Amino acid sequence: MSKPMQPLVLQARRALTPLEQVEDAVVVVDADRIVAIGRRGELRTPDSAWRFEFPDCTLVPGFVDIHIHGAAGRDAMEATPEALAAIASAVARFGTTTLLATTVTAQLEHTLRSLRGMAEYILHHQTDGPPASRQAWMAGVHLEGPFINPVRRGVHPEEFILAPSLPVLEQMLEAAQGQARILTLAPELPGALELVAAARRHGLVVSLGHTDATYQQACSAIQHGAQHAAHMFNAMRPFSHRETGIIGAVLTAPEVTAELIADGVHVHPAAMQLLLAAKGVARVILVSDGTAATGMPDGNYQLGTIPVVVSGGVCRDHQGRLAGSTLTLDRALRNIVRLGVPFEEALRMVTLNPARLLGMDSTIGILAPGAQADLVLLDDDLHVRGVMTRGTGLPGAKEES
Repeated sequence: MSKPMQPLVLQARRALTPLEQVEDAVVVVDADRIVAIGRRGELRTPDSAWRFEFPDCTLVPGFVDIHIHGAAGRDAMEATPEALAAIASAVARFGTTTLLATTVTAQLEHTLRSLRGMAEYILHHQTDGPPASRQAWMAGVHLEGPFINPVRRGVHPEEFILAPSLPVLEQMLEAAQGQARILTLAPELPGALELVAAARRHGLVVSLGHTDATYQQACSAIQHGAQHAAHMFNAMRPFSHRETGIIGAVLTAPEVTAELIADGVHVHPAAMQLLLAAKGVARVILVSDGTAATGMPDGNYQLGTIPVVVSGGVCRDHQGRLAGSTLTLDRALRNIVRLGVPFEEALRMVTLNPARLLGMDSTIGILAPGAQADLVLLDDDLHVRGVMTRGTGLPGAKEES
């Protein structure tokens, strides 16, 4: 469905905002915004509106993925309008309506070129108002690397990892043209705390990841302004009862949010439960860490400059190391619910929580008047039955993810 010329009235069995549950719900959409939400019979709706009923489904906010490298056979580091649009279109099918294009460590000039391309796409190839076709909104860039610890690099190429450097960070931020939102780094490296402070001055969220930090080193970074942890448990010093490392610091710091790749491969279910017990649902953010293989069959793909192989839906490099995932946020949501988290609480982890981290929770990750008209229609099994991105799509959709 293209841009509506009249308001839309969407009626569903219920809506989750996700702060409250509205039974027999009505959501009114005008252009790219939600203008009203309430119960049927209690909410006045425009007589001229188009009306659509979904009596067996639940309306929820569009999902927000703050850590995704690619989809549909395309990698964000390609940074062409075609590649980024393909990624944005592919993930929308699975309910993601907002994303951060995420870098991977590469040669500096390659990274700068990619950041320029991402910024160009965000600033000039996305338009205000409803999009011409259903695509996730690219809200900025997540800088993962190059200031990471080689010991915990995962599949990031060691030859391109850089020591923390203010001049290099400034180059990256200049190339990103104000679109950088998150910086992931290893806080134990010399000069890293200076970068934490500099990134915070530029308004970035500082994320701790690919790190061998001790408990004290991680706590020091948190005191300097770091407020987030990338893909919790992965590519970080393991927990020990005598030296808890970064895991202990994150679990005991109430102000820090933590990403979780809930695909059942990256993190054991018991570790997921430990994270949720320690942090609570309000401080955990589900991410895909998706690669170009997302939504694609098994085969050979690229993660930045890194060749990867997908077998059985699991993405690894040629040495057998995990290399991102093929996870989508709708599947992550279902996995967390299967773990025993109530759906109403789990929903926060793909909507409001990431939106709040980005300071965008008045416009995305929530169903409220004035918010972007990003909506997902879920059936009782939490499969996606329809998606609206900034007012485009949803009516008549019968997709299943």
